[in-house]
Amino acid sequence: MKELENNAFFWQKLDTLMFSSDCTIDRPKGSTHFKYSNLVYPVDYGFLSDTTAGSDQNPIDLFKGSIPTHIVDAIAVSADILKKDCEVKLLVGCTEEEILDILRFLNQTEFQKAILIRRGDETPIWSTND
Repeated sequence: MKELENNAFFWQKLDTLMFSSDCTIDRPKGSTHFKYSNLVYPVDYGFLSDTTAGSDQNPIDLFKGSIPTHIVDAIAVSADILKKDCEVKLLVGCTEEEILDILRFLNQTEFQKAILIRRGDETPIWSTND
């Protein structure tokens, strides 16, 4: 079961989405949230413009750190009781400090909490057998 939980093929699919999509940064590092001016983005924030994240048809969100890469380092999964939803956000090119800043940003209100899932590298046994 472990090889199916956080395997390399999942991350490969996310990397493919990054490489094959246009990244739009609409909230640069240091800008404030459009609704809540006390929330300041710790890194660039944007979306993959030609993707959809779920049934609401909004694009996939991402935090873009200071490392120049298109490789997805981790994902943050947030639960928001005001919006009554869960969202997944890609973390791309983030340093450890930036990852911590993003987690603080996503967890600073009582209405939203987030967890981090770091990139895994397990390969399912069926992928290595002939």
